[in-house]
Amino acid sequence: MTDKTVFDWSTLSATEQAAVLARPKLDDSSDIQQTVASIIETVRQQGDTALVAYSQQFDGLSNNALVLNKQQQQQRINDLSADRKAAIDLAYGNIRRFHAAQLPQDIEVETSPGVVCQLKNRAINAVGLYIPAGTAPLPSTVLMLGVPAQLAGCERVVMVTPPGKAAADAITPEIVYAAFLCGITEIYTIGGAQAIAALAYGTATIAKVDKIFGPGNRYVTEAKQQVSQQQSGAQIDMPAGPSEVLVVADSAANASFVAADLLSQAEHGVDSQVLLVSDSAELIQQVQVEVALQVSTLPRQAIAKAALQHSRYILTADIQQAVAVTNAYAPEHLIIQTNNAEQLALQFTSAASIFVGAWTPESAGDYASGTNHVLPTYGYSKTLSSLSLVDFYRRYTVQQLTKTGLRNIGPAIVTLAQAEGLDAHAAAVSKRLAVLALSQE
Repeated sequence: MTDKTVFDWSTLSATEQAAVLARPKLDDSSDIQQTVASIIETVRQQGDTALVAYSQQFDGLSNNALVLNKQQQQQRINDLSADRKAAIDLAYGNIRRFHAAQLPQDIEVETSPGVVCQLKNRAINAVGLYIPAGTAPLPSTVLMLGVPAQLAGCERVVMVTPPGKAAADAITPEIVYAAFLCGITEIYTIGGAQAIAALAYGTATIAKVDKIFGPGNRYVTEAKQQVSQQQSGAQIDMPAGPSEVLVVADSAANASFVAADLLSQAEHGVDSQVLLVSDSAELIQQVQVEVALQVSTLPRQAIAKAALQHSRYILTADIQQAVAVTNAYAPEHLIIQTNNAEQLALQFTSAASIFVGAWTPESAGDYASGTNHVLPTYGYSKTLSSLSLVDFYRRYTVQQLTKTGLRNIGPAIVTLAQAEGLDAHAAAVSKRLAVLALSQE
């Protein structure tokens, strides 16, 4: 990145500021919509036959049985090294502890004498977990989705993940072991929009689920959106776009740390976006130098360099302006590397996940601190929240009125129903009140 990518916020017009904070444009969106719609319909009509054909087309596999059976799962786990197993164990423990503290509580309130209202929580019956495994297999995502599903007590938890190019059962041992820890044994070797369609509508091999969780590429994201809009489809966790991180830093920040944090997201994909917002021109220059040095050492440097082409360095007049810029952007990940990071964190209103201080890299949340890394992106964090345990529940209400309760609130209900011109609503109450008027109870 060169000085041309440094933007002096105070000198920009409102239009220019909006352009600086714009996300990378997703190309060929209409073509993707049509392609995904065709895949979904083909899976609905042809079921497993379509899944096997797509596996051959996209993965080069002519003999994908679609299921990773228990024997194959155990074989993959046996291949896992002790150090990786220990790392997954540690991450699982921390994620479980944080999410276990989120267990929802049923409530009961007597709103008026004889009128009792309840809010109840019940686990979603069947959930589907999509685990990416394209350019970077993500066992961490298995934990982020599998742990809350396990804690909620969902009756059926299904995992789908793209098969390996070498063989249909070449799913990484890390993914299979993470699934084992989460109690997931129903694993299917299928990915892409076709996997989402199978989860949403069901096939002979993969039974339909009620809600689909997990990130994926643009085809997966589009498929999730489409099935969620169809009555016979399935609900989804959230809309999601490319990964992004914004770092707010002052002159005291460690330029090497900042550069590493930026690159940690840039390596996700060519459409990822990373931003540094700082009131220090000197720090920005130091970070640019560090980014150039560090990116050249990355195995995924081609991906990171492509992402850096639409990333930003923003110079602000002061840290308060940096806060305003950040709130306007609404980042997926926000890292604060300033002298007063803990106090400053209270001023941010739109980030999905916040990392406070020099010793809190975004990578901690991606893997093992305990928070969930499934987050709204593309500006959705202004209104949507990070994935949590409650997303695996459905909430519903229960109410019960005694005779005294109906006497207490019935007249008001009749009045309000008549005011809205809904006479049948009023009659449902007034008929009961008439019976009660004749009763001595």
